Amino acid sequence: MERVLGIGGYFMRAADPAALSVWYRDCLGLDADANGLWQQEAGPTVFATFEPETEYFGSRTQQVMLNFRVRDLDAMLAQLRARGADVAEESQDMEGVGRFGWVTDPEGHRIELWQPA
Repeated sequence: MERVLGIGGYFMRAADPAALSVWYRDCLGLDADANGLWQQEAGPTVFATFEPETEYFGSRTQQVMLNFRVRDLDAMLAQLRARGADVAEESQDMEGVGRFGWVTDPEGHRIELWQPA
């Protein structure tokens, strides 16, 4: 059986694609080239499905949630707050898994930030 090798891309609709790309670059440090190619660090990727009633993604209309690994969750959340980003007040610790925090991008997409254990 052939298997997928990893995530090859993540695509989003945006009212202002250029501005949203700038936000991801300036706030999260996602340095993609002109074609959107971003060389990420090696590490774990979680693939999980959720019940349709989940509140975990924030808005019930959001069907998927992007999760980024971070080295230092507290530093990343402070950086985002300093830039005026919409950062959730709460964070979550999961023993053996890591720490989680959330930010909502300018177009309303809730993003999870994960500092692996």
